[in-house]
Amino acid sequence: MYMANRGSRYRAWRCTSWLTADRVVVYSCAMLLAAGVLTALWATMSHGFTTRDVIRPGSDFAVFWTASDMTLHGHAASVYDSRAFAHAQYALLDQFQSGMFLPWLYPPTMLLFVAPLSLVPFLPAYFLFFAGSFLCYAHALRTLTGLRVLLPRPRLAALVVLAYPAVFIAFMQGQNSIATAGIAALALVHLDRRPIVAGLLISLLAIKPQLAVLFPVALIAARAWRAFAAAAVGTVAFVCASLMISGTGAIHGAIHAVSSVQSYHLMRSAAYWDASPTTFAALRLAGAPLSIAYAMQFAVAMLAIASTVGVWRRTRDLRLRAAVLAIATLLTTPYLWHYELTWLGIAVFCLVAYGLEAGWLPGDQGVIVLAWLLPVFELCNRVLHAPQFGPVVLLAVLFVVVRRAALVPREL
Repeated sequence: MYMANRGSRYRAWRCTSWLTADRVVVYSCAMLLAAGVLTALWATMSHGFTTRDVIRPGSDFAVFWTASDMTLHGHAASVYDSRAFAHAQYALLDQFQSGMFLPWLYPPTMLLFVAPLSLVPFLPAYFLFFAGSFLCYAHALRTLTGLRVLLPRPRLAALVVLAYPAVFIAFMQGQNSIATAGIAALALVHLDRRPIVAGLLISLLAIKPQLAVLFPVALIAARAWRAFAAAAVGTVAFVCASLMISGTGAIHGAIHAVSSVQSYHLMRSAAYWDASPTTFAALRLAGAPLSIAYAMQFAVAMLAIASTVGVWRRTRDLRLRAAVLAIATLLTTPYLWHYELTWLGIAVFCLVAYGLEAGWLPGDQGVIVLAWLLPVFELCNRVLHAPQFGPVVLLAVLFVVVRRAALVPREL
């Protein structure tokens, strides 16, 4: 009787569907067109990306390529020496630089991850890195969400993923967030059938530890012990291998890098907060004291963690599990840039597929569209300096996922 009542209540809550499969494709094509126009304007204003006082595509990738070159030449630990790293950047990539030095702010595990990049010249490495990252991201999302069978044509799923604004932003900046989100999604794809593979994929997220903190929580909640063990062993092996390349001195450099990030980005950088969709950034921009901002960030993180445990214990539906894990990851960390909203794409596409298949609940479609557009707002807000409402959108997406899971019969 209880299940029957729940099913009838779910049907009663359904609303008119205006976010249809056909419109998803149309909106995606419109976004791709807008991205193409923006790129053309950027190229025109910078005289084919040659003007030195204008940021060029792949500016952040220069950091990875330089670190790779230094690692392959036996100077891995020197990447944490800002003077040595700056000298290497300008010496190796002067024609690609825009007059702005970017330091190395990553753990030693990232050195091992990017080490092969400089085996090929900068521009081919840039495009190959994006192509590989996107193939992983798109394949994982197409498999995880089931969009292939829900759209008018299966091949359109890759186009829809490509049109997600955070993908364009990450590519233009030359960031690794497409790769990290793709690795996370691929791990979830393999979690049930190949838990060891899933665990080893999770261990690769040690390149950005702040994006991996909720995986152990989720695996414990789901009692996925084999994946948990594989992730733990893989992480230890990954860290040890990276230290063999960089040396133990890199540990001190990494600690100093974390301290620099905390001092500059989290404590006194309004320019960073404009493009950071976190509770901490929103409150700091609004003038809240540091203690209040940290306290509210912690409270939101606890809510996100509790939601992750609740959803993972309640249902085995990978779309809901992936969505809550991705959203909770973004809500947990106080250090988040707009290009890392590729992780939000995991939740967006999982919820789109779920809604197209099961029907929409009131408010779901509007929240998903806002989430899809959030990377655009975060990018533009570096100029607009508007109030930071990114965490409000993320919390709304979290509510959508939790409500969906609450209407699903308990499976565990």
